[in-house]
Amino acid sequence: MAIVSLTLELRIEQAHSLKDRRQVVRSLKEKLRHGFNISVAELDEAVTWQSATIGVTAISSSRDYLSGLMRQVENAAVRIANDLGAQVADSWCTFLEEESEE
Repeated sequence: MAIVSLTLELRIEQAHSLKDRRQVVRSLKEKLRHGFNISVAELDEAVTWQSATIGVTAISSSRDYLSGLMRQVENAAVRIANDLGAQVADSWCTFLEEESEE
C-alpha cells in the first residue's frame, strides 16, 4: 500500500487582506476535493496575506496510480489557482510505502 503527499506553495499576489487569502484557499481546496478522491488541508497559518501552503494526500495499492493522480491534481491546482488570481510557486510529492505482509 502506498500513501502520497503533495505539497503546494501558493503565491496570492492579488490578496490585500486575510479575507482575500481565505477565499482563494477555500475555493482551491473545495474544487480539488470535488474533482478528485483526495484529502486537502491548509498546512500553515496565515503568515502573510499573499502566501499559503496546501497539502493533498491519497492512498492506494498502486504507486503508479498515485503518481498519475498527483500529476493531475497538480495540473488542476495550477489551473484553478491561476483562475483565482494566484499561482503555484512550488510543489513536491512525498511517498510513504508500507510493505505488504504475505
